[in-house]
Amino acid sequence: MHGNEVFGREALLYLAETLLMNYGRNRYISRLMDTTRIHLMPSMNPDGYEKAHEGDEYSGRGNANGVDLNRNFPIRRDRPGPRTEVETRLIMEWIMSIPFVLSANIHSGTTLVNYPYDDKSNGKTHTEDHDVFVTLAYSYARAHERMYKKGPRCLIEDLSLGDPENGITNGAEWYEVSGGMQDWNYLIAGCFEVTIETNCIKFPYARELPLYWDEHKYSLLHFIDLVHRSIHGFIVDEETGQGIWNATISVTQTGQIVKSYINGDYWRLVTPGKYNVTFDHPNYFPVTKSVIITKYYPSAYLNVTLRPYSYNPSNLVQHHFKYREISLNEEILSDSSNKAQFIQISTFLLFLCLGNAFVWKIY
Repeated sequence: MHGNEVFGREALLYLAETLLMNYGRNRYISRLMDTTRIHLMPSMNPDGYEKAHEGDEYSGRGNANGVDLNRNFPIRRDRPGPRTEVETRLIMEWIMSIPFVLSANIHSGTTLVNYPYDDKSNGKTHTEDHDVFVTLAYSYARAHERMYKKGPRCLIEDLSLGDPENGITNGAEWYEVSGGMQDWNYLIAGCFEVTIETNCIKFPYARELPLYWDEHKYSLLHFIDLVHRSIHGFIVDEETGQGIWNATISVTQTGQIVKSYINGDYWRLVTPGKYNVTFDHPNYFPVTKSVIITKYYPSAYLNVTLRPYSYNPSNLVQHHFKYREISLNEEILSDSSNKAQFIQISTFLLFLCLGNAFVWKIY
């Protein structure tokens, strides 16, 4: 996103190599690859990168027109404006074409995780999914060797001025950004995105890149795995058994409404708790289910059948896939199903998971 913040480019190339080299050799990575759709975008600002060079902290931040792309997204609007850059327009189209669930935006300049909101245009700095974002942010920071620790973020004191000391921060409480990607991604696309500041030097020397990768490789892999901590499943038409596209899924105690995709598949990130999940569509009767998510069972696979307003029992057909029928008021205890999910990992965002000891080996 910022052409002079180059570690994100290299990190995603390292990540791709790690996934490919270890598939079939490492059970954790093999499971991750088999159950997750992973999108990698190593560079959103190639023109800025061409202007930047090693040891220079300033050249190449903007694109060829000198525009900071992380100030260029529409503020709480789904459509681009007259000043929206080509790169921003294309990224918006890409995001809206696929139901991304989780996103990481990799930056450089300090070491911390920043979560929405970045701006205060609606008078609020915290989202309605604040607990989810805090969990994601702290999980990433805690898995890093130093990021979660109190104290200056960088060894060079001037680079740490104004930084939060515990490794995570609400964006607007740190410093306000209008037109940022993570707010747009969450509010408009329904994708949970955070910004990861991975290292203090924006354009480090090439010899330092392997060291940074070693610091972040487990964090990145666990961040991908976090997409499975969700309520997910299929929404189908009771008469035809076909998936329902563009149905809304709203969860009590949390804010963001997500929508189902073409085949009726949906995903909603949550933290442990008891939730009432409502499934709705303009052409169908709404349905509400109760779901329990726990620390030990952090995901729930929940399929739902919606009855159309034009319901005709004679039109019923056998569904083409099997799933558990769930009565309206039945409580669902979450399971650990490893159904395939979508995740977007862009050059400008990143996330991590719980900071446990890592005992498995990657090459």
